[in-house]
Amino acid sequence: MRFFSALIACVTVLLASPGARASVASDTVRADVGGIDVVALRTSVQDVVNVVGSLPAGDDRSPIDDVMLATLTGAMLDKGTRAQDKFAIAQRLGGVGATLSFSVDTNTLEIRGRCLRKDLPMLIELMAEQLRSPAFSEQEFEKLKVQLQGAVRQQQQDTDFRAGDAFSRAIYPVGHPNRQPTAEQMLADMSKTTIAAVRQFHEKYYGPTGMRLVIVGDVDSVAAQAEVRKAFSGWTGGSLPPIATSVDAAAEARTEAVFMADKTSVSVVLGQATRLRFSDPDSLALRLGTRIFGSGFAGRLMANVRDKEGLTYGIGAFLSGDSFTDGDWRIQAAFAPALLDKGLASTRRQLDAWHAEGITDAELARARSELAGTYQVGLATSAGMAGTILAMLNRGMPLEFVDEYPARVKAITRDEVNGAIRKHLDPATMTLVKAGTVGTAGAPAATQPPVETR
Repeated sequence: MRFFSALIACVTVLLASPGARASVASDTVRADVGGIDVVALRTSVQDVVNVVGSLPAGDDRSPIDDVMLATLTGAMLDKGTRAQDKFAIAQRLGGVGATLSFSVDTNTLEIRGRCLRKDLPMLIELMAEQLRSPAFSEQEFEKLKVQLQGAVRQQQQDTDFRAGDAFSRAIYPVGHPNRQPTAEQMLADMSKTTIAAVRQFHEKYYGPTGMRLVIVGDVDSVAAQAEVRKAFSGWTGGSLPPIATSVDAAAEARTEAVFMADKTSVSVVLGQATRLRFSDPDSLALRLGTRIFGSGFAGRLMANVRDKEGLTYGIGAFLSGDSFTDGDWRIQAAFAPALLDKGLASTRRQLDAWHAEGITDAELARARSELAGTYQVGLATSAGMAGTILAMLNRGMPLEFVDEYPARVKAITRDEVNGAIRKHLDPATMTLVKAGTVGTAGAPAATQPPVETR
């Protein structure tokens, strides 16, 4: 699941020269290689190549009575293959300073790799071997289940996690990919999941259909395509992403409390489903307005609720879950229990004023510059460039959008931002979730719902 990404090794980023980049759209070489969408971009970075990829085998493919199946399958990929065990694979990668990891998110299996230019054939070969012929050892599977069960239980002690987790079930209907299953259901399903079910899931959903690989750095595109073609030759199967259930607009405000004993802070999430995807026309304007409202120390929330009134250590607002499906908009904060009511009142005052009055010209000018600048800095690393390209393609955007993004941001008007805020958000019908020592002492203000279908 997306919450277990931290269990997988992270990729180290290497800086490349941003000045050497001309145009992603014109410099990128893109081809269908055995059904895989392969995108290659050579940059000025010397000797290093970053590879990112995805295929539609995320949590939204898990059956309703086995919600952890996709995560368990993806987590087994680095436990050895039919040809070599996990120690041999680790030795081959470590011997040349390369990395390769897999993780499962809401919608996709994600692939991350890094190596020297000369070792790219080996990296692609190992990637194909792990994707195509994992060993699916019963012994490794049982150890993995114990590890993930421990992670689930540990998450239940985190107020931030519990607030966001409950918020997903409050605003998304059963069947929507962004609706998270309960801890009880995850634990129950993991206990009964078999390695045979994992093998069947792998056979059904793993294949070149819907798969993307983005290769950026010191790479020869023709040679890279040849290596992908050789390593994945004869591989078939896979499927395109499913069509997600849409979300109806909330008719009224809703409040939920998740009681957690002996917590020193209360985490809150306030927000609603937007019915927007990243690719929708109003999405960028709403993102810009949200940055003004709740991003960093210059955002209205931090400037007022934290710095001016001293009610919280951290508060912010952001859009979430809108790459493949319609997503949500949320404020996330933490308050001391004694300051909870004052903190929520202050937060709502800022929200109501932002929604009713909109943004100022000065705020717009600052936010446009910041957002465009942050984006361009992200493209200054080969890993950042690869990740951005993959994210934009998965969001349904053309390669040209990677180049056009800063200009599009700078072209957004104040009226467009204010219009998007008022069109897609309604403070009067937002859902509030509080997680911590809230409600009646010694008894939960709201309990976890029973095991449910997704």
